[in-house]
This record gives sequence, C-alpha cells and structure tokens, in this order.
Amino acid sequence: MKIHEYQGKQVFAKYGIPIPKGIPAFSVDEASAAAKKLIDETKNDVVVVKAQIHAGGRGKGGGVKVAKGLDAAKETAGKIFGMQLVTHQTGPEGQKVQRLYIEQGLDIKRELYLGLVVDRATRRIAVMASTEGGVEIEKVAEETPEKILTEFVDPLIGLGAYQARKLAYGLNIGEGTPEPKKTVKQFVKILMSLAELFEKEDCSLCEVNPLVVTGAGDVVALDSKINFDSNAEPRHPNWKELQDKAEEDPVEIEAKAAGLSYVSLDGSIGCLVNGAGLAMSTMDIIKYYGGEPANFLDVGGGATKEQVTKAFKMILSSDKVKGIFVNIFGGIMKCDVIAEGVVAATKELGLKVPLVVRLAGTNVDEGKKILKDSGLKIEPADSMADGAKKIVELAKA
Repeated sequence: MKIHEYQGKQVFAKYGIPIPKGIPAFSVDEASAAAKKLIDETKNDVVVVKAQIHAGGRGKGGGVKVAKGLDAAKETAGKIFGMQLVTHQTGPEGQKVQRLYIEQGLDIKRELYLGLVVDRATRRIAVMASTEGGVEIEKVAEETPEKILTEFVDPLIGLGAYQARKLAYGLNIGEGTPEPKKTVKQFVKILMSLAELFEKEDCSLCEVNPLVVTGAGDVVALDSKINFDSNAEPRHPNWKELQDKAEEDPVEIEAKAAGLSYVSLDGSIGCLVNGAGLAMSTMDIIKYYGGEPANFLDVGGGATKEQVTKAFKMILSSDKVKGIFVNIFGGIMKCDVIAEGVVAATKELGLKVPLVVRLAGTNVDEGKKILKDSGLKIEPADSMADGAKKIVELAKA
C-alpha cells in the first residue's frame, strides 16, 4: 500500500524526524491559502508546490516547482493541479494530480539519498545511503554502484548506532557544515528513527530522496516515500484513512473487496489460477511460449462460483486482454466449482476472446464434463504447458 508524500511526512514527524513546514491542499484556493500561511509563519516568500501522486520522478515531470511570492505560488498551483503528470513510474498515460503539498523553501547545500527496504536475499532490512540525492536510486545502482553504501538491520537487536555513524562518515555528512559533529549526530538520530519506523509501521519501503543538509548544517527529510506491507493491514486499522483510491487500480480495489488477489499487468493473456505459486508459474510458462500475462489473479482455495464469475469480469475489464487461460489444480478448490463459475461467466459476459481451461485434481472429471456439456467454445488443455501453448497461439491468431 502506497501513501502520499505529505502523509509520509506526518509519519516522519511522529517519530521525531525533521521535516520542512508544509500544508496539503485539495484545490488551487487551498494551495494559495497554504502558501500565504507558510510565508507569514516562516518570513520567507519562497515556497515549493508539489504534486501528490503515487509515483516517483515528479520533479522531472514538472510536478514540483519553486515559487517566489504568493502570486507565483497561486499561478504555479493552478498549472500543476489537475494536470496529467507523466513520470517514469506512471507510464505514458500519466496520473491526474488531485492533491498538492505546499512546503516552505529551504537553504539546501547538499542532497543525499537514504532508503530502507526488505532484502529478500539476506532476509533483513537493508539500509542504503548515497551522496547522489535527487537521482533515481536505480540509475545510481546501474551507473555508479560504488556510490551506494549499505548496512543490514539485525532482526534481534535492530540497527546499531555504530552502523548509522559508519554511513554518516561514509557520506561525509558533516563536510562543509558549521558544526560537523552536530550534523553527524542529527543524521544518526534520523536513521535510527527511520529504522524504528520501518519495523513498527510494517513498511516494505521507506525512502527519503533527497535527504538534505541545509546551510546551517541541519539534516532534513525533504521528501518521503513510504510503502506499507499490505499483509500487516489487520494490525493497522488507521491505514484506511491514508488510502487514496483515486491513485489505485479500481480493479485491484474491487478484487480486494471480493476476497481475490489481483494485480494488473501489461500483457494480453488473462490468467485465472488458484494458488499464488501456481499463478506465478502460469505467468512464467505463458512468457516461455511467447505470450505476456495481463494480470496476476489468485482466486484462492475456497473461491465460490460467484467469485469466479467476478474474477472473469475483472480480467475482461481490460481491453488489452486477447485471451484467457484458466489453470486450476484442485485441492481444497474443487474443479467442478471452477467449471460452473467459468460456464456462468462465459454465458453472462458473452465471452468473445479465446478461452483455454486446464483442470486437474479434486472432481476433475465432473469439472471437465460440465465444460463439455455447456456447448460453449471452451478449449480444454491436458497440462499446464499444453494450455499455455494453446492460449498464446489463439490470442495471437
């Protein structure tokens, strides 16, 4: 689950991480009022108008602008609010800006990168830091990997202060500041707080890009990108208040409400599978035979006929889908229930794209009979490979 920058900064403030003064706005008038308030409070007529979308690269896309004076702030807000912001993470269609964040301007001397992420290889939280703040970390990793410093958080004792100091000295954090020791101390405190935040808030990603050092030598989180681990949602009822459904795929929201696990992809072959591992394997074998999956869809072990019908509707909501592959291994899930759902959905939706169904496991003979007796144009498959090969060929045809 992703949240906006201004929401992430509210979480930062909760853990004592220094952030600039800022006010969220949901209209141009609110943005103008926010700019006036900040200018009056800070006695500084420079503010930053920031688009709030769930994607990185906003600055390069024209979604972050510095404005000097109230009139300029209002004009800038008017240009950004409502724009279709295109970044390297939104795709060519972009994302409509429906929220702004108005923030005080700072005297920035250095821009650094700081990020925490779950590292699957070590099964620990990885802390990454770099002198290349304001740049996509993927680009830094590709072009100058030696500029990324990494420490790993021990799951028993947490992040050690010595590790935070090691990163501080590796970044030369105190270089050129009035009081280097004070700057190092601030950095260490921020990093220790971020590690605590990451664990307690059940994050999957926590990124500050850039983390800035001001002319006075203060370390401040100028940006915030936080992703929560959706598996921990039952522990955090407050997450519902942070969710911006306008930024999320409506089909994925619908799937969640229906008790289905669904992720939209860019391919043309819709997948309906039971079990996450089988779903991943199904996508792999579709690619092996030259196709591209349009979605990840796990109906789980206890899906009903109604859920299967709902799953079909979600798959077909994308006009990119040129074929559907149903791949079911019946254990808890019975093949005849899946077959009934497939037949019902096909009749209700008037399916016009090729459909290949592979059934195996519990009640497989009953399931195959239901499909055969339906009189519908459903292509059976003897194995997963057979089904994948058939749907790729049919979709291309």
